[in-house]
Amino acid sequence: MKKNIILSLTLLFIAACQSTPAVLTESPATETPTATVAPTEIPSSPTPQASSTPETVKISPTDGMTQLFVPAGVFFMGGMDVYRESDELPAHEVRIDAFWIDQVEVTNGMYNLCVQADSCRPPVLNSSDNRPEYFGNAKFQDYPVVNVTWYDANVYCQWTGRRLPTEAEWERAARGDDKRNFPWGDEPPNEYNSNSLNIVGDTSRVGSYAEGASPFGVLDLAGNVWEWVMDRYRPDYYGKSPSENPDGPSEEEVFNNLRVMRGGSFQDDWVILRLANRAFLEGPDPSAQNTDDAFYGKSSSKIGFRCAADD
Repeated sequence: MKKNIILSLTLLFIAACQSTPAVLTESPATETPTATVAPTEIPSSPTPQASSTPETVKISPTDGMTQLFVPAGVFFMGGMDVYRESDELPAHEVRIDAFWIDQVEVTNGMYNLCVQADSCRPPVLNSSDNRPEYFGNAKFQDYPVVNVTWYDANVYCQWTGRRLPTEAEWERAARGDDKRNFPWGDEPPNEYNSNSLNIVGDTSRVGSYAEGASPFGVLDLAGNVWEWVMDRYRPDYYGKSPSENPDGPSEEEVFNNLRVMRGGSFQDDWVILRLANRAFLEGPDPSAQNTDDAFYGKSSSKIGFRCAADD
């Protein structure tokens, strides 16, 4: 069986079949805004939903992001329900060192700080899925930035002194120490635990779904927007990945520029929002000219990101 998911009005196919997952394709935007985006204030991060101590919460001095501590531990990674896909197999134990992860997705207001510092490119489009004026609009400064490529997300995280999370770190932050199917447990997505099922029809303010918190208090890991992670994509990687701190296949192990993204979007249903689900899209092509869209990779109005950091 193969599932095909439409991420935007341009075709973006997500998923995996029982043999080889289908590659996501989406036509990259052809125009990059040239107008300077007006500065916005740093949005206030939501209060952590999980019990915490000063040693488990810190605030980034660069962008004001609340970062949560995820302790070292061993967890089961991969699909463990009847809807598991071939690229989620085999489910396997992984040991992860302690790390920090952003409590919510990077917002328009935060990302604009990097743009105004001339360290980041503006999003490929200023709009969201249904909002013509999104990035740079003060009304949406606390909403997740979208229309950013993997290249852009990576640059931003480095600018803040952080990095993109690995795929294993992302799943560890979402799953905790048990075998749950969603960050909040096993209850299917609904209007109280996630922005999903196309109920809202576009992005929501970050941190709006307290009932959707993961065991470590991380919010919006399922729904709202897909999130870029560090790893390159290879469908059979789980069968050969290391058991400690896997960071994805090396450049020599893959023959494409695909990068993994996790978590599903506001448009997706519960099958796609399963925390084991993997999706992918073209990342940067270092062999292309930096004047070409391919050099930066593809983006979507349904893809954003969050950052992580070593302990």
